[in-house]
Amino acid sequence: MATEAAKAVDANWWRGAVIYQIYPRSFQDTTGDGLGDIKGITQRLPYIASLGVDAIWLSPFFTSPMADMGYDVSDYCNVDPMFGTLADFDEMMVEAERLGLKVIIDQVISHTSDRHPWFIESRSSRTNSKADWYVWADPKPDGTAPTNWLSIFGGPGWEWDGVRKQYYMHNFLIAQPDLNFHNQEVQEAMLGTVKFWLDRGVHGFRLDTVNYYFHDKQLRSNPPMVYDTDGAGMETDTNPYSMQNHLYDKSQPENIDFLKRLRSLLDGYEGRATVGEVGDGPRSLTTLAIYTSGNDKLHMCYTFDLLGPAFSAAYLRKVLTTVQDTVTNGWVCWAFSNHDVVRHVTRFTEVPEEQDRVAKLSVTLLSTLRGSICLYQGEELGLTEAQLSFEDLRDPYGIRFWPAFKGRDGCRTPMVWEAGAPHAGFTTGSKTWLPVPGEHVSQAVDAQEAIADSVLHHYRAALAFRKSHPALVDGDMTFIDTNQDLLAFVREKHGDKLLFVFNLTREAQDFRLPERLSSCMPIDLPGFALGFDGGIVRLAPLDAFCARV
Repeated sequence: MATEAAKAVDANWWRGAVIYQIYPRSFQDTTGDGLGDIKGITQRLPYIASLGVDAIWLSPFFTSPMADMGYDVSDYCNVDPMFGTLADFDEMMVEAERLGLKVIIDQVISHTSDRHPWFIESRSSRTNSKADWYVWADPKPDGTAPTNWLSIFGGPGWEWDGVRKQYYMHNFLIAQPDLNFHNQEVQEAMLGTVKFWLDRGVHGFRLDTVNYYFHDKQLRSNPPMVYDTDGAGMETDTNPYSMQNHLYDKSQPENIDFLKRLRSLLDGYEGRATVGEVGDGPRSLTTLAIYTSGNDKLHMCYTFDLLGPAFSAAYLRKVLTTVQDTVTNGWVCWAFSNHDVVRHVTRFTEVPEEQDRVAKLSVTLLSTLRGSICLYQGEELGLTEAQLSFEDLRDPYGIRFWPAFKGRDGCRTPMVWEAGAPHAGFTTGSKTWLPVPGEHVSQAVDAQEAIADSVLHHYRAALAFRKSHPALVDGDMTFIDTNQDLLAFVREKHGDKLLFVFNLTREAQDFRLPERLSSCMPIDLPGFALGFDGGIVRLAPLDAFCARV
């Protein structure tokens, strides 16, 4: 029988965990239709386990018309036929358990598909049983939308419906109407979908757009975003969504009580966890702190702070220290890449020759941060962003804003497994849903397995290093004053102290140890030379150093 201490450790498995994100339609196809499926995920689970991660996160696989690649759900309690069946999902769960992997699934509950039976009934009249399940509002006297709210996907955040003769709200596509969380029946229904998967054994949920559940009941319009006089902070995006200060269409105070209800449901099961996606502009870290505080809401959240182009010591230190100052009793989850952003090797690399070096430095840095971390499929191969033509695009966001913005398909291309196989081993079919980039083929898993110092082997070594030092999993983090070109900090737990120094520049840098750290003992950091010379750490470009204090 497990001891109480062991149970407590398992209940907190998410704290400091490494989570591997799978984009199902691009991971592994077993049917030859050019689309990844759940059986393909099951087939590749041993590979994922070999990386040394703790859990997998599956992007949506629910029944969907696929207007937004599955983020428009028409049945929360079933698997879309393109991915397989519930029986396939159950088989995957068994294999994941055998390999010691937890399973997290994407829960998209701020909105549904417009083909969901709930919405079909809701739009049929103003008096049906689900009439108030979505956000409906009358037009202004001149026929225009009730508020100035915008859609992230471009244009107004309201769509006219000729049957009800009202507008409905949509934060995303017109085909993704927002649910009305002010309605208690909606809350109960969504908690019921969560319970369905809990009962099926999943270990947690990644909560899509977790701060978008509630809207302002008074339907007040958003004010314009006010930036510094020099324009500092203004996004370079082509989307006018960033021109509003989103005070009323998301991040409403009522969300707190719903998150508490959600947490209460999960607490009825052993060892379950949530990770929320928070997109709240300059308020994101404050929102994250609120949503993860008090041990009665979300277990952890992530923001977009490290998912942009900045990769400098000054920027990282600013973000990391702000998190420590703001998120005082919550927990954060870090990532450099995911299914919505340009792959970080492309974002952070200045010349092609340094791509592998950037990939290795990035995961080493990520694995030393305080918090949990997410890895996105293919980043362990050092994959770059694919350059696709307009004709290849499937992402509605990319199609809408082309050519100013190329969309999200460039990071969603199929995984490359076998360098010598058709379509790099992703499918035996004649065509893939997105092209397999030619430049990715040489980086396939089987090719990197044969190279001792490949990015793939480095990922395994970096994650093993993290796991072998408890201070890196959930220890304290203290920053050391240095010049803005270097990032230096100490991770500590139960008296075990590790010093890390990172040079993110393209020039050699020296770091003189402070007097209190002068007696430290350098230790091997996978993939990097010791670079220690009598109290001075000598760092090559894009280099890292570790020592025990």
